[in-house]
Amino acid sequence: MDSEYSHRKLSHLRKVLERSGPFCRPDFEPSSESLKFLMQTCKILVIGAGGLGCECLKNLSLMGFRQMHIIDMDIIDLSNLNRQFLFRHKDIGASKSETAAKFINDRIPGCNVIPHFCKIQDKNEDFYRQFHIIICGLDSIIARRWINGMLVSLLIYENGILDQSTVIPLVDGGTEGFKGNIRVVLPGLTACIECTLDLYPPQITYPLCTIANTPRLPEHCIEYVKVIQWPKENPFDCSIDGDDPQHINWIYEKSMERAVNFGIQGLTYRLVQGVVKNIIPAVASTNAVIASICCTEVFKLASSCSPSLNNYMIFTNTDGIYGYTYEAEKNINCLTCSQTIKEIEIKSIYIKLKDLIQLLCSKNDLQMKNPGITANISGKIKTLYIQSVPSIEEKTRQNLSKTLFDLGLRENSEIIVADVTTPNTIMLKIKLLKNS
Repeated sequence: MDSEYSHRKLSHLRKVLERSGPFCRPDFEPSSESLKFLMQTCKILVIGAGGLGCECLKNLSLMGFRQMHIIDMDIIDLSNLNRQFLFRHKDIGASKSETAAKFINDRIPGCNVIPHFCKIQDKNEDFYRQFHIIICGLDSIIARRWINGMLVSLLIYENGILDQSTVIPLVDGGTEGFKGNIRVVLPGLTACIECTLDLYPPQITYPLCTIANTPRLPEHCIEYVKVIQWPKENPFDCSIDGDDPQHINWIYEKSMERAVNFGIQGLTYRLVQGVVKNIIPAVASTNAVIASICCTEVFKLASSCSPSLNNYMIFTNTDGIYGYTYEAEKNINCLTCSQTIKEIEIKSIYIKLKDLIQLLCSKNDLQMKNPGITANISGKIKTLYIQSVPSIEEKTRQNLSKTLFDLGLRENSEIIVADVTTPNTIMLKIKLLKNS
């Protein structure tokens, strides 16, 4: 049955893989073995089983790929069903990765999709090293940076020369409404995610003084209820659950009261959901376009039948269809893929440790979330502050109000930073601004 299916349904792939053409790469050799490699050997990891991930799984399975893994930590919600077409109403509350894998395996003869219901951070280097190509359909910049750092950490250099057999290509797609982008990252060879980190917009935050005293937007009213009223009144004796209709209704009603008091219009139930759950607008047609381009790039990388994207493409279909491709260049001072220690400039060695942490979070080329800092001081490794471990945070909290000088740091001192945005620690050298 499987061989008959392959013969009929994959004949179009043989036309591409078993004949040469004007757009083939110079190293491409037409062969019947190429399709066999795609079906039997090539292992693909799809990260994310949302709008993009579902499209990618469907495309890849119909393009001949049979050995795939899918990883996602989320469960299926009612709001997912309008665009994540591998799920049905009966699947609400089930694992996205497991449900998507079962759907594809049942529908495509011979397909072997293995699900992983967990965070990408739960997997180690050996897990990621087994794949030929990784394709991302993520809605998180932090997750993108983490998997980018993981793939860079798998690279092996011999006498300063990259062993290209250790390069695992990363095909990354992203959408927001009618806009999308695709990028192909060859770790160690082309610009990585971190090289162009400043292209990502910073996360929207609202000053507490604004939402409390002078709200001007419906989002200000929602944030006020979320940040101030909910902890104060604790209506359901628990933290906010964005998937609980009772919670969203309560926030909607309180936000509407505040909006009326300040004469603010435009507050809707859908907006409340979007602010509480940090939902990114999704359009099914945009997901389909971006996923199709991502899967085409995976096919080109796996078969060498055509040069891959070099290396960044943006797409929009708001007032027609527009696509633009350009090459993002490597940053020689990249925090992740460069082989040099990055410097962080400060105004004075007498700034407080909490100011240094704030600087690590606010700089466009760093954008850390909750960095933990250790340092080599007088030949000893000293933990200055770690937020993610409660017991250590309590013991090191007093260091936040101390100056770097009091903690033993000087210009050219090296600090070791750990953050959720990367699987590896980062070495930074302290430098004083020239005009300081």
